[in-house]
Amino acid sequence: MALEPKKATQSKQRVMKAKRVSKIARGRMAKALVWRGKHEKTAGGLRADGLMKNKRGKVVSKRQSAQNARKSKDWVDSIMTARQLLNMNGFVLVNGKSAQGKALYIKAKATYEEKRNGKA
Repeated sequence: MALEPKKATQSKQRVMKAKRVSKIARGRMAKALVWRGKHEKTAGGLRADGLMKNKRGKVVSKRQSAQNARKSKDWVDSIMTARQLLNMNGFVLVNGKSAQGKALYIKAKATYEEKRNGKA
């Protein structure tokens, strides 16, 4: 007689649902997880086609990487033109302690701003 109540409780137990895995990757490794295909997109909405690996092997946004590359290219070009205008040869630290470095920075910043205002 003691076994009958046990059978009753076993029949009442429900089968648990399977855990749903999120399609959105969150946290520090989110972009890498989307890149691998473990998740569909990041919390910011980036999908695998919007990601790439940079030269260090880190998974980054394609658009942001291209934007940063354009910005740094413009800055380097402005430094090169400033060096030509000031007739500088050899190593000069940009905005360093020397007067040459300060002058180079001021001239480079001016040419960089001209380029940015010209594009806009």
